[in-house]
Amino acid sequence: MRSSKSPPGPTSLPLIGNLLQLGIKPHESLAELGKTYGPLMTMKLGRVNTVVVSSPGVARQVLQTQDNVLAYRTIPDAIRALNNHEESVTWLPPNQQWRSLRKLCNSHIFSAQHLNANTGVREKKVNDLLKFVHEKAMTKEMIDVGQVAFATILNLISNMSFSVDLIDVRSETVQEFKRVMRGVMDEVGKPNIADYFPVFRLVDPQRIRRRTSMYLEKLNEIFEELIERRLQSRDHQLQSSNSSNDLLDALLNNCQKDGSKLSKNTILALFQDVFIAGSDTSSSTIEWAMAELLRNPEKMVKAKAELRDKIKEGKQMEESDIPYLPYLQAVVKETLRLHPPAPLLIPRRAQTDVQLCGFNVPKNTQVLVNVWAIGRDGRVWKNPNCFEPERFLESQIGFKGRDFELLPFGAGRRICPGLPLADRMVPCFWVHFCTDLIGRLKME
Repeated sequence: MRSSKSPPGPTSLPLIGNLLQLGIKPHESLAELGKTYGPLMTMKLGRVNTVVVSSPGVARQVLQTQDNVLAYRTIPDAIRALNNHEESVTWLPPNQQWRSLRKLCNSHIFSAQHLNANTGVREKKVNDLLKFVHEKAMTKEMIDVGQVAFATILNLISNMSFSVDLIDVRSETVQEFKRVMRGVMDEVGKPNIADYFPVFRLVDPQRIRRRTSMYLEKLNEIFEELIERRLQSRDHQLQSSNSSNDLLDALLNNCQKDGSKLSKNTILALFQDVFIAGSDTSSSTIEWAMAELLRNPEKMVKAKAELRDKIKEGKQMEESDIPYLPYLQAVVKETLRLHPPAPLLIPRRAQTDVQLCGFNVPKNTQVLVNVWAIGRDGRVWKNPNCFEPERFLESQIGFKGRDFELLPFGAGRRICPGLPLADRMVPCFWVHFCTDLIGRLKME
């Protein structure tokens, strides 16, 4: 017998519901409310019915058991800029177009074969970064760690996408690129009255969609120029002798196939997804890892000791060494547990009425999975607010969507497609940058 009972939750005010209870850090406010009302909590955010998930067991139901019903997205009004939601693999419903784009990502840019082929590119970019940092260290100049990490990751992604560097780490354009990409994420993350009261979408009262459109147009100008250059190059040379084996070539080849429905806007939206999500989230994770290691010098000592033990003297660190560095991997996991790139996973939407933990969740309800709360749940983690990589040395818990205690990239069919790249990129950067640089310059 199906239950008609809704999950418990705080009393809502007329019209605005529970909006005032979100605070300036919604993931923390929702985690605190969850301690009172439980791991499945009902709230009213303006006109939007919402349930909040804050435990591994309920997250499993949302992301795995009921994944077919809850694989749809709640679309923030900012994402409607330039009709981005109609083309983006992140925001499309799980239809044929979405499946085709996911297949393209999984079989090309994020496939094991393609990632293996780009190992040399990743290591070259990291070594270029270290060379730049050591130059600055010799002259005792200050370095914006986030900026140089962002620039390196951006160039790595641009090489996988276009076979070129987009920016020079020494150039002022780094800051402009970061401003544009961070601008998109900031606008999407801002509280927007049009999201809570859909009638206001007609007027965009906070001009959030307008500003997002401006940022996306700047990115599209860059991508369109690179695409036009490639098209001209392909026109002048035979494809067999001109293939760059990058994402752009894969997309253009796909467009040439009979029946392909990849439009120019779809290609631009895919590049937006890859660049914005890949560059900002990876660089922020690296920054958090460095911050935690500097606050916990005894952990840095352990990481350096592992490197000395595992890597032969005089041998340059390589990406293939990472599987033999368990403490390094534990540091990455612990950083993602405490500081997930997205504290609240992209909101899902119930396509039909659905049962969760014996409660009824009506059709069109927004579903938020509070990854930050799960990562700091004292019922799951001992000393949840402490940075203790050692907890993962005796644990098989990973972040690839199979263990619901650790969900920085989500799980189920909507798991982040860039997870395989992040899984290689972040540890590689951490070893070279955090341990070698910070350890040598600050601790020895």
